[in-house]
Amino acid sequence: MAATYIQLNLKIQPLETGREITLAVLSELGFESFVETEVGLEAYIQEQDWQADLLDHLYPLAEKGLDISWSLTAIPPENWNAVWESDFQPIIIENQCAVRANFHDPIDVPYELVITPKMSFGTGHHQTTYMMLNYLLQYPPKEHTLLDMGCGTGVLAILAEKLGAKELDAIDVEPWCYENTVENIKMNNCQYIVAAEGDSKIIPNKMYDTILANINMNVLLLDIPLFSKRLYDNGRLFLSGFYTQDIPAIEAKANQNGLYLVEFKEKDNWVSAHFSKSNG
Repeated sequence: MAATYIQLNLKIQPLETGREITLAVLSELGFESFVETEVGLEAYIQEQDWQADLLDHLYPLAEKGLDISWSLTAIPPENWNAVWESDFQPIIIENQCAVRANFHDPIDVPYELVITPKMSFGTGHHQTTYMMLNYLLQYPPKEHTLLDMGCGTGVLAILAEKLGAKELDAIDVEPWCYENTVENIKMNNCQYIVAAEGDSKIIPNKMYDTILANINMNVLLLDIPLFSKRLYDNGRLFLSGFYTQDIPAIEAKANQNGLYLVEFKEKDNWVSAHFSKSNG
């Protein structure tokens, strides 16, 4: 059964730096999705994870010179689409890929993805998803076997298939993400993506050319050893969902498991990193 979400509407001054700092704090508190607004930020958290004292973590930000005010709204599952239709604007990445909803007009680019996000994470608006989409365009997984772990809406797997991947698994622990991925697979006429609900324990016992994981740092640290076991020699691993200051911990765990940092992208303190598996 889909969950009720709490929408936190924030007005923030100064806007740009304040929004970045506030988003980082809320991400650590369990907020899952974010929409930038003209005056600040909208943040979403499941009602079951919500506690009023979470907002106590915002008060110290005033000491950093931020002026923040907020209001709360409960969003029942049946109203989620209406919320996203009012907030969700198409994005275009490198003039090559567009992500839009089914209520937007078509966009003339080589790779157009139609994504209805519902309660799932992954429209391309969040920095991590944007950078991961960018990596796929940079390193097209043509003819690859590919795993999208923590798939959210399925947007990464869908672009991967459009770029030529032929055998794809898309996995998410949340039931509504799994359901949303199935819907988006059908909406984009994908043929090679198998969606599944669960955590890393259900990753198929097979090898992959490319693995994508846009999750949080703690889960990544737990799953990196398994990713390495499931990755072919010289395969590519793309990780995101963590901050610049987390790179040393992620890189250390990767190195312990035969994975080596090739490069990383950074956007508003969020990081996406590209690792390669050594055959030595």
